[in-house]
Amino acid sequence: MSQNDSAFDAAAFSKQALSGAKSLAAVLDHTLLKPEATREQVEAVCKEAAEFGFACAMVNPYWVPVAASALKGTDVPVGVVIGFPLGASLVESKLDEAERVMKLGAHDVDMVLNVGALKSGEFETVRNDVHGVVERVHGMGGIVKVILETCLLSFEEKLRASEICVGAGADFIKTSTGFSTGGATVDDIALMRGVAGTRAGVKASGGIRTLEDARKMLEAGATRIGASASVRIVHELTGNTESVAQVAAGY
Repeated sequence: MSQNDSAFDAAAFSKQALSGAKSLAAVLDHTLLKPEATREQVEAVCKEAAEFGFACAMVNPYWVPVAASALKGTDVPVGVVIGFPLGASLVESKLDEAERVMKLGAHDVDMVLNVGALKSGEFETVRNDVHGVVERVHGMGGIVKVILETCLLSFEEKLRASEICVGAGADFIKTSTGFSTGGATVDDIALMRGVAGTRAGVKASGGIRTLEDARKMLEAGATRIGASASVRIVHELTGNTESVAQVAAGY
């Protein structure tokens, strides 16, 4: 684990994030990744993201232009997934996808790690995959979060993947796509924070549907949370029980 792990104060960060609606919203990626999402739903998610001040509105690549238009004039960036949800795309495909979505208006790029290559011991391939996207996106003014898909990895593989991604310049390491066999766990967040220290953020995603879920992840070391239930989570904090957002399946 990184010698920097003790430098990150998860307790202080979580206390600040949970101190009010605005501070909580600022660490939530408001997410709509279900394949059947419609234009109307994407526009609604973007409207909510702007209203609440979420960290970003996270959508699939096809919807980036719609999200960019909906969020124009706001401080909320467009987030997008690439190589999603399997991570098994060619390196060149991920680079092309990253460049295209950035040109269309994305800022936060959440890429999926090549899980099969990692499990095959092809660590240089994994590193090059991540580093290539990081360089391309950073060069265009964006940030990169790398999804490890922790539910498919052993303890040792989680450590290795975290170190590779942080070493390759990822801005965040992220637990899950929300489309595999499991989502974020407190133990995985703590492990990933131990590796990242203060060098990178840690994003919890997959199965986070309540304020208590979010609290546990923040206290374990997460600095960003991906959820389709972002509005509900903020409403729980403020005590607003009206119009609690329905949790979208799959994230």
